Amino acid sequence: MDYSGRVKALQKKLRRKKIDAILVSQPSNRRYLSGFTASDHDITESSGVLLIPARGKGLLLTDFRYMQQAENDVDGFKVKIYTRGLLALLKKLLPKMEIQRLAFETDYLLHSSYVSYGKAFKKIGVSLIPLSGVIEKMREVKDGDEIDAIRKSVRLNEQVFQEVFPKISCSMSEIEVALAIEQTMRKLGAESASFDSIVASGDNSALPHAVPSRQMVMRDRPLTIDMGLVLKGYCSDMTRTFVPGKASKKYKKIHRIVREAQRAGIAAIRPGITGKEADKAARDVIDDAGYGKYFGHSLGHGVGLQVHEAPRLSKIGNQKLKPGMIVTAEPGIYIPGWGGIRLENMLLVTDDGCEDLNSDATWLDI
Repeated sequence: MDYSGRVKALQKKLRRKKIDAILVSQPSNRRYLSGFTASDHDITESSGVLLIPARGKGLLLTDFRYMQQAENDVDGFKVKIYTRGLLALLKKLLPKMEIQRLAFETDYLLHSSYVSYGKAFKKIGVSLIPLSGVIEKMREVKDGDEIDAIRKSVRLNEQVFQEVFPKISCSMSEIEVALAIEQTMRKLGAESASFDSIVASGDNSALPHAVPSRQMVMRDRPLTIDMGLVLKGYCSDMTRTFVPGKASKKYKKIHRIVREAQRAGIAAIRPGITGKEADKAARDVIDDAGYGKYFGHSLGHGVGLQVHEAPRLSKIGNQKLKPGMIVTAEPGIYIPGWGGIRLENMLLVTDDGCEDLNSDATWLDI
């Protein structure tokens, strides 16, 4: 990964905004810029932050527990360990580095930290400057290394599905299927699941974000599996719906509509098109078939270091797609009291269209 190139690009943006440095605390942004793999919910005081000046070498500030990991992961940053907390170290570092305007990530810095930082920094002549979405914007277009990493994550996710699928039976509960999926992910080398696996049978499949329950897999009823994993930091996301047993005529009809809608969305994805236009291409198919009120979510979303990131393919998605973006296409129809069908693939936006990153091996078309 070209971490130094990313840092230089960020530093150029800081100089344009007349900002002396930025404090990066969001774990995915921190990993994107430095390669540091630690993740912690208490991101401002535990696993560490990046302090990146507008010019010169950046610093990774962390505590003793992450010292060895930081030294192993990070190249191009100076690692500094704090023993009396992050704020105490910053109060020493900022004057030495002649930082007066310090940017912070508005969407991630805790309000309590903002208040304590503001009081402490005022005494040393440092102003906190809110900055939103700058690093996330950089992450939207993936470079070659990222695309390769995501391809491998997608392949492994499909491999997991192929291993678990033949073992699924009506003697298993939704929870047991989800457990088998996530155990297989770990066994085959994934770091973790990229989200809690969704396994929804029968009526439960009408819930787009159903939580696996003790309900048994139902024969001759829809079964939706939405699964994804993390491999070397990068996420995958795939949904398949099928019927254990015999599919009804109604199921076959709706499955084909959803598949047609997905194909229409995929065909529309190309550079210059907006997320709104891609969403409409798929939505029109479902609307025309008379099931529009049963498709309530967006067509898709970006995937990278996080499983849900920009761009958004939705009714309000005005952002234009660019080559190198990776998005999902996942239309669905959800009918209360009957069930639901969602199909999801990941797509790479190319110079003249898009490439489906999923193979045909996991398709269960009928």
